[in-house]
Amino acid sequence: MPRRPLISGNWKMNLNHFEAIQTLQKLHYLVPKDTLQDVDVSIHPPFTDIRSIQTVIESEDLGFHLGAQHCHWEDIGAFTGEVSPAFLGKLNVVYVIAGHSERREIFGETDEMVNKKVAAIQDHHMIPIMCCGETLAEREAGETESKVLGQIEAGLAGRTNEQIASLVLAYEPIWAIGTGKTATSEDAQTVCAAIRSKVRELTDATTAAAVRIQYGGSVKGTNATELMAQPDIDGALVGGASLDPDEFAKIVQFGS
Repeated sequence: MPRRPLISGNWKMNLNHFEAIQTLQKLHYLVPKDTLQDVDVSIHPPFTDIRSIQTVIESEDLGFHLGAQHCHWEDIGAFTGEVSPAFLGKLNVVYVIAGHSERREIFGETDEMVNKKVAAIQDHHMIPIMCCGETLAEREAGETESKVLGQIEAGLAGRTNEQIASLVLAYEPIWAIGTGKTATSEDAQTVCAAIRSKVRELTDATTAAAVRIQYGGSVKGTNATELMAQPDIDGALVGGASLDPDEFAKIVQFGS
């Protein structure tokens, strides 16, 4: 059975709640309702926008899924500035990004921390989008697979086959994020295929066939169709282009 594509818009630290509502409504206008019968679309706004976006999605029945960009692994505690997965669950968040490269590279998140977040997200009945990716230096040194597959193994440690099958893995080469550079569809497919092979090694063929793998890294309307045509790429984690409703709508409609 084909894996259902997931296109995720990561708005990062952009758009106040007024701007976010306007962006969401314009996106809804641009994406035909029929498209959402075949593709899942998740929107990951800043935390201050989540309640506003939840209200619009639910009250206007937009068909998009609410997402979050990050969470802590503890439900409550003295963690100033962090966000509890329990709080996100109460807002009907569906997808939560864990281990985004910016969290790893700028804020020092480790594989162990990402593993704890994946567990916490699933404990609250949400779906992790667990990210992995290499730097330009690692790529040029031929260390892409060792870095990426090491992150996959560490992040999935302790998860059951059923839990792994239900989550999303996102390959986002750090050197391609926000740079305008994109891995060729063949290169992206090679790494995504290696990720699926690693999941098969850690679990079984059924689990590996079920898990969805996204590609992230300067995805645009002009390259989305080619990327999505690859057999092991099941979606896209979109950053800058998701802030432009016209561009993001083109990505969502990659098969049209």
